[in-house]
Amino acid sequence: MNNPAPQDRILTGIALMLAFCVLAPLLDTASKLATATIPVGQITAARFLVQGALMVPVALVIGLSWRVSRRNLWLLVARAALLIASTYGFVAGVQVMPIADALAIVFVEPFILLILGHLIFGDHIGPRRIIASIVGFAGCLLVIQPSLAAFGLVALFPLISAFCFAAYMLVTRAMSGTVHPVTQQLHTSIAGSLICLPIILLADSFHWPTLDPVMPQGWAWLWLFGVGFWAAASHMCMTVALKFAPASTLAPIHYLEIITAVFLGYIVFSDFPNTLTWVGIAVIVASGLYIIHREHITSQRNRAALPADI
Repeated sequence: MNNPAPQDRILTGIALMLAFCVLAPLLDTASKLATATIPVGQITAARFLVQGALMVPVALVIGLSWRVSRRNLWLLVARAALLIASTYGFVAGVQVMPIADALAIVFVEPFILLILGHLIFGDHIGPRRIIASIVGFAGCLLVIQPSLAAFGLVALFPLISAFCFAAYMLVTRAMSGTVHPVTQQLHTSIAGSLICLPIILLADSFHWPTLDPVMPQGWAWLWLFGVGFWAAASHMCMTVALKFAPASTLAPIHYLEIITAVFLGYIVFSDFPNTLTWVGIAVIVASGLYIIHREHITSQRNRAALPADI
């Protein structure tokens, strides 16, 4: 069978990225529904338990080796810890905030990633991208300001989530090319479960109500399963999409996730962003798209500067 043409591969990658933009907000919706009766810590743990249970058969069918080097094992543990913190921060935020508002704040993650990449890996960033990052943070403040007034300091949880997810992406970058994406997700889920379970089991003794587990009732079982299922499904779509199309092509599509988030927030919770939040979302998205544009230009220049093959 012939391999798909390059254009067909790119279209497949775009289709998978669009699927991610539809599926990821379902994870957020399931999380918010679960917070009505389930502590945030238990929802976070459920994500890793269910996602790990779903990834095991996938890894077995693919026939992947579960072995990783000691270096990568520690990186996977760090990756899991950062994803736990990111998940907890986001779920704690959507417990009281509209999903779209929380997601808009989390979308400052590319700006944080740009700065951290410069500080840690020495990535070059020009003044235009620095200015775009500052403007993006300003857009974030437009979203946070009314949220702080309405919901208090809990509105900062999605910002914490963004910082942790940016660090999570840097750890992922550090082991890219050495660990298969499915193996990464599997081991991250296992490590996350092993970290979360002792914490929530000890929560009652330390009087941590947001971590102390309860017995789910009725629909809560479905919401908890949905958290892990939609996490596994959406991130698998993104992982496979990156095999078919370059990140520079897929990155702008990610911002379409906010449309699904607004739609689900309105349909399920009757939430709709106010005018100031919409302005903040527009500023964040425009700044992010500009940074992606500058990354694309820089990448093209670097390729043009490479010597031709002899």
